[in-house]
Amino acid sequence: MTVASSLEPEPGAGPEPGAEQEPGAEQEPGAEQEPGAEQEPGAGQESAPGQVPASFATKVRSAARWSLVNTMVMRLGNFATGIVLARYVLGPAAWGVYGIAQTVLLVLLSANELGVGLAIIRWEGDPRRFAPTVLTLSTMSSTLLYAALFVAAPGVAVLLGSPSASGVLRVMCLCVILDGLSQVPAGILTREFAQGRRMLIDALNFVLSTTVTLVLAFQGWGAMSFAWGSVVGNVAALIGCCLAAPGMLRFGWDREQVRELLRFGLPLAGASLLALAVVNVDTMIVGATLGNVALGFYVLAFNMSGWPVRIISEAARRVSFAGFSRLAASPQALAEGFSRALGVVVTATVPLCVLLAGFAGPVVQLIYGREWLPAARALPWLMALGLVRIGCELSYDCLVAVGQRRLLITAQGVWLAALIPVLIVAARANGIVGVSQGHVLVAAGIVVPVFLFALHRGGVRTAAIGRACWWPLLGGAVMAGGIAGLDRLLGESRPALVASGVLVTVAYAACVLPSRGFLLGRGAERATG
Repeated sequence: MTVASSLEPEPGAGPEPGAEQEPGAEQEPGAEQEPGAEQEPGAGQESAPGQVPASFATKVRSAARWSLVNTMVMRLGNFATGIVLARYVLGPAAWGVYGIAQTVLLVLLSANELGVGLAIIRWEGDPRRFAPTVLTLSTMSSTLLYAALFVAAPGVAVLLGSPSASGVLRVMCLCVILDGLSQVPAGILTREFAQGRRMLIDALNFVLSTTVTLVLAFQGWGAMSFAWGSVVGNVAALIGCCLAAPGMLRFGWDREQVRELLRFGLPLAGASLLALAVVNVDTMIVGATLGNVALGFYVLAFNMSGWPVRIISEAARRVSFAGFSRLAASPQALAEGFSRALGVVVTATVPLCVLLAGFAGPVVQLIYGREWLPAARALPWLMALGLVRIGCELSYDCLVAVGQRRLLITAQGVWLAALIPVLIVAARANGIVGVSQGHVLVAAGIVVPVFLFALHRGGVRTAAIGRACWWPLLGGAVMAGGIAGLDRLLGESRPALVASGVLVTVAYAACVLPSRGFLLGRGAERATG
């Protein structure tokens, strides 16, 4: 879905190889294959230790390709829509109100179904055995959460420095209920790596939500146009998911399954809530400290910094959790799969991040106009943060797949606890630029070491991570140096900027060329015969 996709591979759970399982983890409903039940492709195929079945690898590659095409098409469409709205209809203050509503919605979505929806993706056996209970739990919790938000909306809006956001909150957060209803049919599509069907659903969502948003915006509805557009799009996506996974919108209740689902899901909901809080606490701090206009500039810059994250990382995460979950039984295969996935994602993302950071001012002015230039000052720092986010999101899926839930929650808690005081001080000292710098300081100094330790505990060695990231990071440093030198040599005219961009991109390609075999998995293919 456009606002909050229930198909994104959020963290699931599985016991860490060799580690003590949490109570009840070994007795998940559906964990045993029923006689005559259909197995997933490749489920019954034996393979050598550390070797991924060919049918499974083919399925993942196909899903990843569809996911990448889907993500790029949808993001380009959202990008074009944003340009039209920012240039011709909405100013920074309206963007600030929308940013507040979007932030609250994402925080609610992180825990709206108590984490139980991920059982559809993660648990073995026929999901139809426990899907009705999952649907009932997710719908109940999301409805109660929306009711609480509806009552608290005026107070929340005032607390976050945007009193006018109350009505927008109440409308946009209807998507919480729609997301709860979509958990089961959407989870089935993710479980089956059905990203082709997912693309059709997302396309329907995008067309309807964008049409409604643009029509209402040009009629003067302001930030409320985003809210109604999101609701219409998510209704269409829910209908599409139900048609693509027929028979899955069926309610039921099994008390034993409820206990197991809550034991499975609540830690994940907590981790997801912490992860979303980490990403969105800055919006709350900027709104409450600096006001709607500054928040509008910050939201625009943050959204721009998310372009590479959303295009590359979102495409990867739609298959990464399901893929890591299948590899969790083999530490060697999991470590190999994670390091290669990280290498591919980082290699594809670094040049986009460096180009946007190096040409921040000209890009913002060209796309959005001079009115939005204050956003460019925060963009380079947010691009650095974007690189960290990409690695952390992929690590998040890997750690959950190997059962490192407690360590993951601790890591997210440390991140959030360090971030809040730093961002408050930074906002008061240096505005939105200070907030961006504070993000990078906490990410580089605290978050990266914590995630490296967690991955090491999960069986992924730091050396493998260094191998995956070394060449693209070296290429990024070469690009940054080249942009700075060419700026002094060629100036800042548009032809000069284009020439500089082409030259530094070619230099980057030359730097990452030695890692081509690793990224394509040729070494692994030779090793497995």
